[in-house]
Amino acid sequence: MADWENNEEIQIFREYLRIPSVHPNIDYEPCVEFLKRQADSLGLSLKIVYPAIKTIPLCIITYIGLEPELPAIMLNSHMDVVPVSRDNWTHDPFAAEIDENGKIFARGTQDTKELGTQYLGALRYFIRNKIQFKRTIHVVFTPEEEVCGVHGMREFVHTDEFKNLNVGFLLDEGAPMPTNDEFMIFYGERSTWRVEFTITGSPGHGSIMLHNNAAVKLQKLLTRFIEYRDSQLSRIDNPLEIKTAGTVSSVNITKINGGLLSNVIPSEYIMTVDIRVALDVDHEEFIKTFEGWCNEAGDGISYKFEVREDKTPATPIDDSNKYWMTFKKTIHDLDIKLVAIICPAATDARFIRSVGIPAIGFSPINNTPILAHAHDEYIEADMYLKGIEILKKVISNLANLD
Repeated sequence: MADWENNEEIQIFREYLRIPSVHPNIDYEPCVEFLKRQADSLGLSLKIVYPAIKTIPLCIITYIGLEPELPAIMLNSHMDVVPVSRDNWTHDPFAAEIDENGKIFARGTQDTKELGTQYLGALRYFIRNKIQFKRTIHVVFTPEEEVCGVHGMREFVHTDEFKNLNVGFLLDEGAPMPTNDEFMIFYGERSTWRVEFTITGSPGHGSIMLHNNAAVKLQKLLTRFIEYRDSQLSRIDNPLEIKTAGTVSSVNITKINGGLLSNVIPSEYIMTVDIRVALDVDHEEFIKTFEGWCNEAGDGISYKFEVREDKTPATPIDDSNKYWMTFKKTIHDLDIKLVAIICPAATDARFIRSVGIPAIGFSPINNTPILAHAHDEYIEADMYLKGIEILKKVISNLANLD
């Protein structure tokens, strides 16, 4: 344990984990101060931009290449983390404690503070050993990824600051692989939709069997969504299997609100549905489908999108993509097996793909359960350090690509 405690990279990682950049209402200033110290230690500058709001920063550390006119390599991770239920953790989620087996427990150990400091660990090695590359490398730390990139990457890709980075390829977050002989990469993502349905009817006394009953309409609409959900589940063997989860559209009812008193028939219910639309689904046709369900359920039903993302094409993983071929060869030369999948959730990479830039999600973690957003999230210290070694090779080859 003393070796882990005294390792410079582990110390830096744990310092970052101890910053509680947790939703909601995050104070990003401690993250900015931490990254400023890291940039200073590398002899580099920290650029801070505000894509949407002056209190929500996006941070960039740049290592300029020998041929800066070449499109740059962007290494992305996010500073924000999701909330914790402290009572369900066996370790303080913001203490970054290491147990006797070398497991580092903290929120963000898998999603994605580990990736940000692993990038910095690789950069530290390059700079200390005076290793330079043809292409410029931008290490980017985004805010608000956990809330759909609002005020973060979603806005940043449309700014002049982003265009001036001249990004040719993005390496972003992946996910841990539970097996010990494979690593996972994401090459595409489903579109995130959150739809709020308002179902209205006649109010009245709880003893009256009204025909225009909002609850009956709600039940009919709810049934249609559950039937569609079941049809998607039937296409995959295991809904918890991350390898196949992204190949179908997921549908989950996340909120139902309505009613005033137990003896009053409500005049309105509001139902929110989280939908992740698969790449093979026509968006307009799917909207027509659930509009038909609304009409079928009865009058007085309307909807609005809280979130509606357009379809973003997947990044090609064939010989048409020189960045992918370089990444793939590097991984192959390291004797690592890859599993390429469509991400079942959502990452900042979708915004990069939306402006025509290829992106791969890769977190160099395997033999580790997927605990992003879960209790007792952890990464083993040795796995964290192994990830830096893998990224050294990957970044080197990408940044030297002609």
